[in-house]
Amino acid sequence: MSSLPAQNQRVLSGMRPTGRLHLGHYHGVLKNWVELQHSYECLFFVADWHALTTHYEDPGILGDSVWDMVVDWLAAGVSPGSARIFIQSRVPEHAELHLLLSMITPLGWLERVPTYKDQQEKLKEKDLATYGFLGYPLLQSADILIYKAGLVPVGEDQVAHLEITREVARRFNHLYGREPGFEEKAEAAANKMGKKNARMYRDLRRRYQEQGEDEALDVARALLESQQNISLGDRERLFGYLEGSGRIILPEPHPMLTKASKMPGLDGQKMSKSYGNTISLRDEPAEVEKKVRTMPTDPARVRRTDPGNPDKCPVWSLHQIYTGEDVHQWVQEGCRHAGIGCLECKQPVVDAVLDELRPMQARAREYEADPNLVRSVVAEGCEAARDIARDTLDEVRRSMGLAYR
Repeated sequence: MSSLPAQNQRVLSGMRPTGRLHLGHYHGVLKNWVELQHSYECLFFVADWHALTTHYEDPGILGDSVWDMVVDWLAAGVSPGSARIFIQSRVPEHAELHLLLSMITPLGWLERVPTYKDQQEKLKEKDLATYGFLGYPLLQSADILIYKAGLVPVGEDQVAHLEITREVARRFNHLYGREPGFEEKAEAAANKMGKKNARMYRDLRRRYQEQGEDEALDVARALLESQQNISLGDRERLFGYLEGSGRIILPEPHPMLTKASKMPGLDGQKMSKSYGNTISLRDEPAEVEKKVRTMPTDPARVRRTDPGNPDKCPVWSLHQIYTGEDVHQWVQEGCRHAGIGCLECKQPVVDAVLDELRPMQARAREYEADPNLVRSVVAEGCEAARDIARDTLDEVRRSMGLAYR
């Protein structure tokens, strides 16, 4: 298992540009981003190159879609003061690292990615026999590794997709981490910690490597993370030396499990633009009310006096997200005994959705009125992202023998 130095506990996440976002995006991704930005160093990016892996013949999906999506991120509460927001294609280091990693990545690793054949099956109408589609998991790996991101928010069903990034990092470190004089440099780095800490580090390393004590490994990691007087390069050497490998150039990212979105669409299916069952974050209040009030309900309730079953009604799924236990009891009792009508049942949902959207829409109007502010936020985020990416790529080039300019 790879070490995760404290200074590399950086969170990276991205979304393909799909234009304006809906409540499914908010509850599935954005709420989590807003929480994470206050506890971690976060980088959130628009994955425009990834959009082209499946929609390369339709570049019209980009452009306005990118800016609409960023406005929704900002409106939802993603703060440029707490997180970096940038566009993937404006950080060309992603592409160069993708190229360099392709030199060492076995073809079979890409062909066995779970979504490779699944997506080809689902998108039969598209010609996906391209390297871009085959190689998109490696581009994802480059997205993560270029920032040495230690944490990547994923759902349980996506953990397997992150494994190829871990494998690529492991292979890269194995091939290029054994720099000339590695052990001597690691020993010299240990001495910089001071006699007491150096002695403790060597004892813990011996106990882990000779006796397999996992506890010794954990204590040694904590010791390294606490050191303030060694450089990042020395710290990475010591992490690799501790585990019996070479210098850790590209740390393996760890999945940060997120809750699956429970946001249903207006028809009870998953909320998705392709199903036409969404409430957009910037829908006008009258439009939101119309959409909820015209939602299908329990088909058994033909007349107001017919009893119904909330479990068979899509509106009940929204109540479970937007209303409390007292309203739930009111719905269960009123629906099953025809004590309330469907429009009455829907009104608390309408009110709660509008309350949730109101502050987001106010912020969105501010950003819509000042497009230059949005572009400024992204420009600053791109520059900050490039600063990190350049440092990583310089190290990768040196490791691969490309520093002879």
